[in-house]
Amino acid sequence: MGRISSWDWEPGQKTVVESLSPLEGHGWQEEPYVSPDGETLAAIVQVGEGEFSIRTNDKVWEATFEKIWYPKFSPDGRLTALCQQDMEWALAIDGEMVGEATDYVWDTMFSKDGSKVVTMYKAMEEYGMAVDGEPWENLYGNANQPAFSSDGAHAAAVVQVVQLAQADIEGFKKGVYTVAIDGTPWEGKYLNVWTPIFDEKGEHVAAQVRTGVHDYTIAVNDKPWAEKFQFVWEPVFKPGTDSAAAPVRVAGKWGVALDGKLIWQPRYAQCLELQYSENGAKLWAVVATGYGEFTAACDNAAWNTTYSTVTDLVVSPDGSRAGILTSESNSNFKIVVDGNEWAGTYDMAWPIVFSADSKNVATMVEKGGRYQVLVNGKAFDRSFDRVWPPVFNEDGTKVLIRAIENNSCVRIVAEVAKF
Repeated sequence: MGRISSWDWEPGQKTVVESLSPLEGHGWQEEPYVSPDGETLAAIVQVGEGEFSIRTNDKVWEATFEKIWYPKFSPDGRLTALCQQDMEWALAIDGEMVGEATDYVWDTMFSKDGSKVVTMYKAMEEYGMAVDGEPWENLYGNANQPAFSSDGAHAAAVVQVVQLAQADIEGFKKGVYTVAIDGTPWEGKYLNVWTPIFDEKGEHVAAQVRTGVHDYTIAVNDKPWAEKFQFVWEPVFKPGTDSAAAPVRVAGKWGVALDGKLIWQPRYAQCLELQYSENGAKLWAVVATGYGEFTAACDNAAWNTTYSTVTDLVVSPDGSRAGILTSESNSNFKIVVDGNEWAGTYDMAWPIVFSADSKNVATMVEKGGRYQVLVNGKAFDRSFDRVWPPVFNEDGTKVLIRAIENNSCVRIVAEVAKF
């Protein structure tokens, strides 16, 4: 599939699949998935009694399996799925089993360019990760919360390295969890570890750690910050550096620390979803200025309007803009960009996407069972039975709409200026 610049960006509509009805001889067909470039639709199909395969447009994989789940397109357009054959599971890519079959695999993840694929992996009651189907040499009694470096060179997970007898509280207090990178564990042991992440070069790993019953901090490459806090949330690396920032709680209030030192003094009721701009110059977060009063903040300056619920903070590439979703009791969703609400409320809304130049914003919404694509707050001229997240071309002048309309899969390239 290649880079976005190589996709077909000729304005207009193309029918990718004329009819989504099951092909002849198929018992049933599950929900569809569409490739990033909109050129391929995939769905799990029953091709016989106890036999399953995957339909891609109007063709079907030659291989059949006992079970298939979690079909997922990689960034480079390959179609992956988790497949069972002879009671064992393995990763399949474009219909071919990859690597070793085992007791179970799950949580497919990709490198940024899609060339590497990682899954969680279970064999003989031990757990780890497998890259392109090849498992770690070291497996553990417990492994979870996987992470994959953007270049695909390294994989990490939280692992349990000390086995405890039932109700062994004192043993637990000595630390039983750590981070394993490519199967090799950190030497440090912690009461708990959460959300390991890689820096952009894949050279450093940061994670939330609990070092004592009431002590929380961030560890980078197995070195905990000297400062301890009442609680911490998921860290982020500052682009271009090996420094990590994280929301931290001090004396009942939340702020932000960088390498353990406070850079946003604790003054919020909550602070989470830290995100840096691509150049590291701007730092954004979701914050609560009071109980149930959530909004977005940039460099410790919160937007004026607050909401009872805020999710899905997205920061523009240049860091100057951001968008959030708000809702009431998981309904009446609104899109807020740069602190301003777009018109309309929806039964469901999805995270916004920015164009590469940060000038344009798009999203998908659902209301009354119909789906729409919005660009800069304005809807495309018709609704659909279903859509997938919109994609901008490289210069942000066009947007790709991938949709199902009248039982057909369509691919539409629309000009942003015409919204």
